[in-house]
Amino acid sequence: MKAVVYEGPRNVSVEEVPDPVVSEPTDVLVRITTTNICGSDLHMYEGRTAMDSGRVLGHENLGEVVDTGAAVVSVRVGDRVCLPFNISCGFCRNCERGLTAFCLTTNPDPDMVGAAYGFAGMGPYNGGQAEYLRVPFGDSNCLKLPDDAQEKENDYVMLSDIFPTGWHCTELAGMQPGDEIVVYGAGPVGLMAAHSAMIKGAAKVMIVDRHPDRLKLAEQIGVIAIDDSKGSAVEQILEQTNGAGADCGCDCIGYQAHDPQGQEDPAMVLRDLVRVVKFTGGIGVVGLYLPQDPGAPDQERQKGRITFEMGQFWVKGQRMGTGQANVKHYNRQLRDLIHEGRANPSWIISHQLPLSEAPSAYEHFDARDDGWTKVVLKPQLASD
Repeated sequence: MKAVVYEGPRNVSVEEVPDPVVSEPTDVLVRITTTNICGSDLHMYEGRTAMDSGRVLGHENLGEVVDTGAAVVSVRVGDRVCLPFNISCGFCRNCERGLTAFCLTTNPDPDMVGAAYGFAGMGPYNGGQAEYLRVPFGDSNCLKLPDDAQEKENDYVMLSDIFPTGWHCTELAGMQPGDEIVVYGAGPVGLMAAHSAMIKGAAKVMIVDRHPDRLKLAEQIGVIAIDDSKGSAVEQILEQTNGAGADCGCDCIGYQAHDPQGQEDPAMVLRDLVRVVKFTGGIGVVGLYLPQDPGAPDQERQKGRITFEMGQFWVKGQRMGTGQANVKHYNRQLRDLIHEGRANPSWIISHQLPLSEAPSAYEHFDARDDGWTKVVLKPQLASD
């Protein structure tokens, strides 16, 4: 089959690789019909993780079941399914508590928990930027889709990661109806956090970025755009909140944040959020931070260490929640919001491309070129 293979920093190619097969009785084999490029893929693409060359990328996947193992009971050939990026067993202590991002059995690394498709440090599993994907523990990991699955495929594929992740960030921040919330980062996850906040009844949603195309997307759903290239984001947020600050905030950027002058500052977003969130307010962090950053410019940051204003955070009595989203905790309810027309996350999609154009798509998306907001790949789509 054809698949997108990581060859090294800023080098991916579409290659012929062996077809996946059902190798365990709990496996499901899926023909991929839509798979996305995620901002997390760019960390690997840029060489900022310990990603092995030769791995197939892609953790945002949706498709049709074409084969199942003998022990699979709830999934049938022909079912259309969306696959959480977290690969979970469903029966370990963490999975039973709903903490499927921290599954205790699917990652063979004794020093790590949690697994994902095509992701550095998250187990040996190939990704779904390919024609087919092997899904371990298929009964647990396949979210069956309703009869409008084909019609709303571009909405449902967002259930694999960014929609639940954006929703999770508002949960970590403790957002309640009527709150004023600020989201740092108008990339796909940040836009989904803003979308989630609007659905959940926020009184005011602000989003910080400096890419005009992404800020315009946010404004389409009633979000207030904060362009930090035109002045201090902190000052603009305080002005929007009459000096009081936001009730809560979301970090949807992570350790590769850049200031308006283009300098990388991994502590920038956390520092700003401590300043702009009210006393006793909540901060949710789903932007990626890693314990090792091989591409960082100094030894401390290579070890994942950054300077954090703990004193002000403590004095303000703030709270912070972090970590990957437990997708299965949210994906069924979010699926139903899509089915009933209450959510339409596909509005952020800028490009639908055949798998063969993945190398070019990675290049444009990584450069944050104007108009490149969210890329979906269609393995069955023919090249022009």
